[in-house]
Amino acid sequence: MLTLRPEGTAACVRAGIEHGLLYNQQQRLWYMGPMFRRERPQKGRYRQFFQFGAEAFGFDGPDIDAELIAMSARLWQRLGFANHVELQLNSLGSNQAREAYKAILIDYFQAHHSELDDDSVRRLSSNPLRILDSKNPSMQLLIENAPKLQEHLDKESQEHFDKLCVRLDGLGIPYKINPTLVRGLDYYNRTVFEWVTTSLGAQGTICAGGRYDGLVAQLGGQATQGCGFAMGLERIILLLQQQPDLSAKLSGTVDVYICALGEKAELAGLQLVEKLRTSCPTIKFQLHCGGGNFKKQLKKADKSGASIALILGDEEVDNQQVSVKFLRADKPQTTLGQTNLLEHLPVLLS
Repeated sequence: MLTLRPEGTAACVRAGIEHGLLYNQQQRLWYMGPMFRRERPQKGRYRQFFQFGAEAFGFDGPDIDAELIAMSARLWQRLGFANHVELQLNSLGSNQAREAYKAILIDYFQAHHSELDDDSVRRLSSNPLRILDSKNPSMQLLIENAPKLQEHLDKESQEHFDKLCVRLDGLGIPYKINPTLVRGLDYYNRTVFEWVTTSLGAQGTICAGGRYDGLVAQLGGQATQGCGFAMGLERIILLLQQQPDLSAKLSGTVDVYICALGEKAELAGLQLVEKLRTSCPTIKFQLHCGGGNFKKQLKKADKSGASIALILGDEEVDNQQVSVKFLRADKPQTTLGQTNLLEHLPVLLS
């Protein structure tokens, strides 16, 4: 038999237990790799897909929940699609409170059994909370009128959730409380959250997370709090492809193109670009390779999308200088000393 992992949280916990990383410790871990699903493939939801996940262990308070959410929010800002995603929050309460709520929920749906679709009938006996997550339009009014979990939270979970909201408000991270947001796995408790988008169709979750304070003990370790998230890389790529500026960068656009004319300049250019890459890791450099005359190299520089071309010939090498040609702005070509290049680069690219 071959078993294919469907998600990374349980595997991360198992590895932490096996290597003694979790008991009486605080850990922040991450992973990335292929996962597999059995369900019908959809846009951005493939049989084999890739996830990035971050997990934190040994933290009881809502501060770690807020830190994980803030980290994902910063990622969307850096990727350029923060305005295309929405943070949704809920609390599942303690295991005891959730079990009591499940009984109330079952009674409610049993009283409306004739209105349930086949999927909800099946979930009624296995995991009634998942009925709240149904996307069937004909079920929405029934779900909307169902008893709310927030009305049945235990005191500690309610305080935890309120403090999380205070922290998110303090960080200026907008969110929507979604009372139907649940998890398909029983080990989740208290905070659950999702980043959703309407830019990819009906199935729009790109990142999901929450607390799972009982999972480490369930898998054989000592009781340890846990909280984390996982994001599907395929859906993030689909969102990136809708951002024209970033798509251009991802397709190979560089900031600075280095032209080297002659054998001596080629060696000097190789040395220069490696120094620049070390000193300016956020700037993308491309060194022309393959020779060619000045006109050919400039044509390649323009095609690369770079803002400027740094030109090295024998004269520039001998004088420890570099010529700067602006490819996207109407500015005259200038010459700089190589020792002064680093401090001038940000200005040249602005």
